[in-house]
Amino acid sequence: LLNSVLTLLFISLFELCVYKPLIGRQVLVQVLTGVFLYVNILMIFTFFKKEAFRTDTRYILFAHMLLVDSSLLATTDLALLLIYFQCIMPYIACMVLNLLMIWLEFCTPLTLVAMCLERYVAICKPLRYDAISTPRTRLIVIVVIWLLSSVNFLIEIFFSAVSDPYFLTGHVYCTREQLFVAKWQYDMCQGFNSFFFVTVGITIIYTYGGIMVAARSIKAQKASRTVLLHLIQLGLCLTSFLYGTIERALAVFSSSLFINLRYLNFLFILLLPRCLSPLIYGLRDESVRSVFFCYLRCTCLHPPPPRFLS
Repeated sequence: LLNSVLTLLFISLFELCVYKPLIGRQVLVQVLTGVFLYVNILMIFTFFKKEAFRTDTRYILFAHMLLVDSSLLATTDLALLLIYFQCIMPYIACMVLNLLMIWLEFCTPLTLVAMCLERYVAICKPLRYDAISTPRTRLIVIVVIWLLSSVNFLIEIFFSAVSDPYFLTGHVYCTREQLFVAKWQYDMCQGFNSFFFVTVGITIIYTYGGIMVAARSIKAQKASRTVLLHLIQLGLCLTSFLYGTIERALAVFSSSLFINLRYLNFLFILLLPRCLSPLIYGLRDESVRSVFFCYLRCTCLHPPPPRFLS
């Protein structure tokens, strides 16, 4: 019965995409968004249900990344719907929505850095791990992540509040281009993004090199593969920062072609990388995978205790 329902749903979605492409594309995005949000929320639920996950720094940081990516997915989908229905909204609300997405975009790379440093300390400085990995340290790290991520957010809010006369009274179609009322804002954003990712990339590469030097045991080798996966995730996160640049480059095409290219840009540059990287990382971990599928199937009321892997 389930296979029949899924087949019927796929055929209906395919026909909709063929005969009503604009509506079909939006339906496809909503279906993908709903599926990925469901998986992410279920994975977060898995972490909260197991005390062993709630007390381990590695899994706490991963749950934080899941929460950030899920929030970004929801706000991005909301922004897409506002554009699709051509909703006019107050400029201040559009500004807050777009800057919130930028804020969330910066949180994931910083969380990846924290996860890499956690693996580095666990492998290269094991005697100090218990002293460093404490509830107080975890709280400080998460607060620092959010504070550093908010730098660009606060600069844009301050500039708009003091210099833009339409900040409180204007109404606009809400797009990311509304953020840049002056050319220097775009240049500053590009420079900040470049500096940010160079710093994050160097940090992750340094931790990967340190773990590779210490990789004489199976535990260290697994940790080095984990950090390498973080580096790949960083590359996926970087693609989302190219979204605005690619969209500006596509604006020179005709309106119909621009709409189609903008949709593909959103789907493959912004949506899929943010959804797939947490999913791949979470299901790669055997301790997470066993409990996650138990809740996904709704057939295991008392899942087996997770087996932790480094």
